[in-house]
Amino acid sequence: MESLFPFILLAVALVVLIVLPARQRKNMQAKAQAMQESLTVGTPVMLTSGLHGTVARLGDGTVDVEIAPGVVATFARPAIMEIRRPAVGGAVPGDTPGAGGATGYVDGDGDPTDRTR
Repeated sequence: MESLFPFILLAVALVVLIVLPARQRKNMQAKAQAMQESLTVGTPVMLTSGLHGTVARLGDGTVDVEIAPGVVATFARPAIMEIRRPAVGGAVPGDTPGAGGATGYVDGDGDPTDRTR
């Protein structure tokens, strides 16, 4: 039994270091694909660069995002990091409009206090 211990330890290390992260990566890719398929014109989004905007047009591999009134930029679809949803009741409590605080939007989990930027 003692001679099998290194092999058992190696098998456990293989599972922990290779198999589990691969499963997590697959789940993340599935979520990203579902998010990409749910995009519609007018959806507020945040790009991987942290830029916020609204979807203006959808292409096969691209998305046009309005980043300011009248300013539309084209990005690859994978650049969309998350869909932003309007916070219930508008702005986040405690933030003064125009003070550089919250945008009045929350990320996909619906928590307006979650500030990841």
